[in-house]
Amino acid sequence: MNSGPERRRHPRTSHPDTPIVIIHPGGAPGGRTGRRRKGLDTVFANLIDSSEGGVLLGSFIPLEVGTPFEMVFLVPGQKAWRRVSCRVVSVRSKEENPGQSLVGVRFETPGKTGKKKPVRQKRSGRGMDPKDLEFLLGTPLFDSISQETRCQLLGRLSRKRIRAGKRLMAQGEEGDSLFIIHRGTCLVSIEKEGLPHPVTRLQPGEIVGEMAILTGEPRFAHVDAETDMELWGLTRKDFDPLCERHTELRNFLTGLITRRFSSEGFTPDRTVGKYVIQEMIGKGGWSFVYRGLHGSLSMPVAVKMLKHDMAMNADFLKRIREEARIIARLNHDNIVKVYDIEELFRTVFVVMEYVDGVPLSHVLKKMVRLPLPTALGMLLDACAGLSYAHRQGIVHQDIKPANLFVQPNNRVKIMDFGLACTPGTAHPALRGTFFYMSPEQIRGEPADERTDIYSLGLTAFEMITGQRPFSQRSVMEALSAQLDQDIPDPQSLVPDLPIEMRGFLLRSTRRKKSERYRSVAEILSELEPLAEGMGVQLRTQEQRKMMSLFLFYSEEHQLTLKRLVEEFGNELKGIGAVLRAAEFKDLS
Repeated sequence: MNSGPERRRHPRTSHPDTPIVIIHPGGAPGGRTGRRRKGLDTVFANLIDSSEGGVLLGSFIPLEVGTPFEMVFLVPGQKAWRRVSCRVVSVRSKEENPGQSLVGVRFETPGKTGKKKPVRQKRSGRGMDPKDLEFLLGTPLFDSISQETRCQLLGRLSRKRIRAGKRLMAQGEEGDSLFIIHRGTCLVSIEKEGLPHPVTRLQPGEIVGEMAILTGEPRFAHVDAETDMELWGLTRKDFDPLCERHTELRNFLTGLITRRFSSEGFTPDRTVGKYVIQEMIGKGGWSFVYRGLHGSLSMPVAVKMLKHDMAMNADFLKRIREEARIIARLNHDNIVKVYDIEELFRTVFVVMEYVDGVPLSHVLKKMVRLPLPTALGMLLDACAGLSYAHRQGIVHQDIKPANLFVQPNNRVKIMDFGLACTPGTAHPALRGTFFYMSPEQIRGEPADERTDIYSLGLTAFEMITGQRPFSQRSVMEALSAQLDQDIPDPQSLVPDLPIEMRGFLLRSTRRKKSERYRSVAEILSELEPLAEGMGVQLRTQEQRKMMSLFLFYSEEHQLTLKRLVEEFGNELKGIGAVLRAAEFKDLS
């Protein structure tokens, strides 16, 4: 590999699966081929192609031309590990990945296959032999990440050994590292009132101490070696930079937390602030949803956990915080309430009202189309919630069947205000779900109440006819249709459709905003008489509530108190509340 002609004398074999090779700069531990380059220990690289004379490697660790080293690699297509003495003959940057170098390597002993048994090394520090590598690549952590990420992660692991009966971690101590168990087992226990309470036993391939690397908080439990153990340690200092660059590691964090929360039995890491996670009840493109319980009030809640690749996206995280703040302002029977927001485990948890039932999208998959009275009742519920949100100055922007939650009594609650905005707000990027987006959303124009009305009309069309109004063959076809076409006449699909419902579907989905209903209140005024005529119970009236207030005072303050009560009553009229006062005899 000294020159182009020499390299071409040896046919090359490419390796698309890019197996990982082990490199010992300066030679194997013990100085087999000379002095090791200062500052470098074991290095890991990807084998890109090979020949009888040498190999081409992809490395994230800079190697200088002329550097001697010993390389250990698994011969492609065989189970034998080969050990050869090598020297770097060329180094160039990889265009598509500036952080990686393409390293040309020449075998110092060309033509010799080397010994088939693994390299013998001192089992300490970062030194790693082929059996170690095979084990680590088979663990869930390494199975979830790319080959390039594996090389970088392998180079940051340190070996640790601990005798049976010794404590690996102590409850309450500061923790900044995790360990992959290679050999042996350990017991996890929680100490309460001076007594240990066993939690679980961890075995080879499992990870211990991961919560410290996620949160930086004190260890939640004791971890004691049940047998002699060998582990591979990773500090948060080494893990953090990798996590910032590689989404696979972020996804692994999400999966790890998800498994912890979904496991059987009680473990402390199933607690999120004041709430205890019980079971997973749903998942989407950017979050998981769990059923939980308020720890002290025993109140059921739903807890939405963001996936880590989303939680580490500053723009998306800002949007989620805005969602929680927006929904916290809303208090209506047809809108899912938000109670709290917690930022733990390097992600965000939104704590919401727990509602029995399923999304409308699930109902439509089972029933195809809904009976008109049922659809009308659900539609009126959605209108009531939207009307209230609009009065608070909030536009949802993502009304669709998946965001309408149907309870066992067929009552509907609106959820996921993650795209909510104030009226008149424009967004350059597409915001919403393609098959339910309004023309103005597709064009990036300002959204207002009529934007939600359009999406509600498309949703109602699907509820009543059993199909979407526009093509589902591709996203681009759907978007083009929503810009250029009116919806089909719903009466052609449902011949006995009442004229009032047909009028609602056609008017709510006009492409021009000016031709739609100006407000949800207009829709209610048209559909409520239809509902009464069909015997559908009207549920759009806001329930009035009553509060009792008792004032104990001296007679000398009666005039002052009367004036204050009158002022208070006038203030209450401003929000539509009515004050009723009654006097009682002396209660002393």
